[in-house]
Amino acid sequence: MPSATQTDAFARQLRARLATAVDVDDAARLVRADLEPILGAFTPEQEEDFAAAIESVRATIRPVEILRVNSMFRVRQQWYRGPAEGDRHWPALRSYLVDSKGWSAETVDERIGAASNEIVSLLENPSTESFACRGLVIGHVQSGKTANMTAVIAKAVDAGYNLVIILAGLTNKLRRQTQSRMRKDLVDRLRDRWELRTSEDDQGDFRMPPNGGFPAPAEGVVQLAVVKKNVAPLGQLLATLDRTLPAVLRRLRVLIIDDECDQASVNTASGEYDMTRINENIRLILKKFPANSYVGYTATPFANVLINPFPVNGGELDDLYPKDFITALPTPDGYFGTERLFGRPPADADAPLPEEEGLDMIRDIEEDEITLLQPPSRAEKDAFQPRMPSSLEDAVLYFLASCAARRFRGQADTHMSMLIHTSAYVIMHDRLATLVKAWLEVIGDQLGDSSSALCQRMLALWDAEQLRIPAGVCPHPHVTSERLLPFIPAVLEALEVPVENGVSEDRIDYDGAPKTYIVVGGSILARGLTIEGLCVSYFLRTSSQYDTLLQMGRWFGYRPNYEEMPRIWMTEALSTAFRSLALIEAEIREDVAEYAIRHNTPMEFAVRVRSIPGMAITAASKMRSAVLTDVSYAGKHVQTIRFDHHDQRIVQTNWNAASNLMTQATDLGLRSADQASVLYEGVPGRLIVQFLRAYSVQASHRELSADFLLGYLDASGDSQKTWSVGVVQPRVGPVAAEPLGGLGPVRLSTRSRLNRPEDFADIKALMSKRDVLFDCGAAGNGVPSGDWSELKTARAGIVGQVPLLLLYPIDRASQPRPSSTERSPLDAIGDLVGFGIVFPGRAEGAGGYYSVVLEPPSADDLEEIEDEIAVQLEAGRAR
Repeated sequence: MPSATQTDAFARQLRARLATAVDVDDAARLVRADLEPILGAFTPEQEEDFAAAIESVRATIRPVEILRVNSMFRVRQQWYRGPAEGDRHWPALRSYLVDSKGWSAETVDERIGAASNEIVSLLENPSTESFACRGLVIGHVQSGKTANMTAVIAKAVDAGYNLVIILAGLTNKLRRQTQSRMRKDLVDRLRDRWELRTSEDDQGDFRMPPNGGFPAPAEGVVQLAVVKKNVAPLGQLLATLDRTLPAVLRRLRVLIIDDECDQASVNTASGEYDMTRINENIRLILKKFPANSYVGYTATPFANVLINPFPVNGGELDDLYPKDFITALPTPDGYFGTERLFGRPPADADAPLPEEEGLDMIRDIEEDEITLLQPPSRAEKDAFQPRMPSSLEDAVLYFLASCAARRFRGQADTHMSMLIHTSAYVIMHDRLATLVKAWLEVIGDQLGDSSSALCQRMLALWDAEQLRIPAGVCPHPHVTSERLLPFIPAVLEALEVPVENGVSEDRIDYDGAPKTYIVVGGSILARGLTIEGLCVSYFLRTSSQYDTLLQMGRWFGYRPNYEEMPRIWMTEALSTAFRSLALIEAEIREDVAEYAIRHNTPMEFAVRVRSIPGMAITAASKMRSAVLTDVSYAGKHVQTIRFDHHDQRIVQTNWNAASNLMTQATDLGLRSADQASVLYEGVPGRLIVQFLRAYSVQASHRELSADFLLGYLDASGDSQKTWSVGVVQPRVGPVAAEPLGGLGPVRLSTRSRLNRPEDFADIKALMSKRDVLFDCGAAGNGVPSGDWSELKTARAGIVGQVPLLLLYPIDRASQPRPSSTERSPLDAIGDLVGFGIVFPGRAEGAGGYYSVVLEPPSADDLEEIEDEIAVQLEAGRAR
């Protein structure tokens, strides 16, 4: 039986060699060549261990089934099957994480490996000649998004991408931090395979190369640029592209990673037709590359999911809406996020669920204490001197005790930090830091004296806090107060109080020896910078925007081996806001997960963001394309575009539901005298409700589920109105095998299906735009062509606030046009019937959620698109 210890040792050496070897067998040859001169020929036991190690390493790079369970995405041909033999960068990164950084192989494979496989599989295939992919990855604040990002880069490069551009932060410090991380995790592993276009120097941002343009990519070599999101370096990058030879641009396969993509990248210009310089430069850069995949990373995606998905006014520059995929990274084990710390508003106030309550780690700052720390107004800040409130004393005392407890646990070699964030004013940071230092100097001797009142206060506070967190949150038992005193002198000796605000000189520096910090800071702490070993936060900063407030929460993250110790002091109002944000975060992730299950794409169903009274989701300039909505259909049109076409029971049930409606409407004498179309007017809403209850909507149509539709009809009163009901038929076409109830024989429309692997048929579009005017009679003929909204507005002016139901009998065969390469015959088990509904009212102001408006293409649009594709293909063949 193989020895686990010896097998693991062999596996580490194989992984290290795999980065430069051709495949696993070549790595095994190199390892054997390294070891046999030292160990001699392998013994039978060593041969067995070596074979087991080879098999374990090979198992990590076999093709895998990528389930894409965390993503909603546009279906394309699946090209990526996971790491393969011959890959260099991912094996090197994986080896580094496991062997040098101490991560378990299970954590790397399950948390980082699987998620990065999913994201890489959603990029475009780099072997394709030209492409433009847009994606969004939603992480958590301080959750290790960079580790996922690094893994995605490594695997994408292994798969064929040869230029990586990382858009990293708004400050030099954040850009350097990212550059350093990329060097340590990626470049240093395979130095000869990377060409760096930026460096870690203060002046190391992107500059035009001496020869003016990008050089031609060398075989097996990747170019890397970490660029600050600032007009000047982005302008340098754009100028470089202008001077790059077209032949070189065509050879580049570009992966652009936009870190914190909700910051600066989103267009915030005052006019819909304008662009901010940073946003415009990013869009121009993307347009220059014939083959590019853009992936935004953020923990606060509110602005990104509210971007206008369509070019404005026929413009050539697409914005950065994630039209191809949205991935919500799962919450990692051991992560302290919004919901774990704050809980969320319970569904039932009388009986909240355990997951709704959160851990008991939040402590209140009383309103009267705020006046001791914050000036009454901006004008008074220069003369204001902060004072030490009781709550801040408690927070500092608790922090000192926690440092002693961690030293008792043998964690003296780790960073330990406290954060004080009370004001945006730089002058307040220096004064508060001075106040804290002075207080510590005065009380330092008392803390080492067990008989002093202050020491007794600290120990009593510690014991009381230990009782508030149940055992099991941390793998270690609680540390009792009598264990703390021997370690207090060492804590005070190591303690520093730096100021981190972008202009201070005495700033945090976690390189080298472990640090014990009480960090006093400002806005620079609100995004990107990590406070290592953070245990205690004292937080008074406020913001009326979701994204800003969440990003200020530097306390989110991992607290290994001190999970029960973190505490946060803040006002009750802030705590309530964070609790509401926990619900919003959870809803966004639930939306993405639900849409993934239902196979909805980002262009078919918009992610919603709940609104909180008194708070803004993000800056107003980032929300121009958002509308206030709910599970509301006011002013919208919906249509069935997916069908369970091979399920005999469902196909027949739906035909019967439509037939029954036609029979009842005919028997009531509601058919219009106009023989040009089949239209019924004044149909009671109860008959529509009966039809919708009987009709079986394909499961991926979450927005058309009976619960949603019928709930809305009841709440809006549309179920009590009379409706128009039309049957849409072509002028010529085959006749259905079965009559549509009392209407009799009907002609069938052709709707072929997209080439997709699912077991249902997706026809992409059912309704044509002019169908909106179906019940307008001759008056509708005078309405000029327009978009959906214009036509619905025109209809309301003709028929008023009358809901319209349209039935579409569909030919079971439905052959695609000969020129189509995207479609296949419908091949249903029987003739289908789909429906569309045009709801009266206005989409704006219809509820408590914001989302962008995603107008689905019409059947006419699809024909034009397919004609254009056919022409392009024919032109390509002619060349």
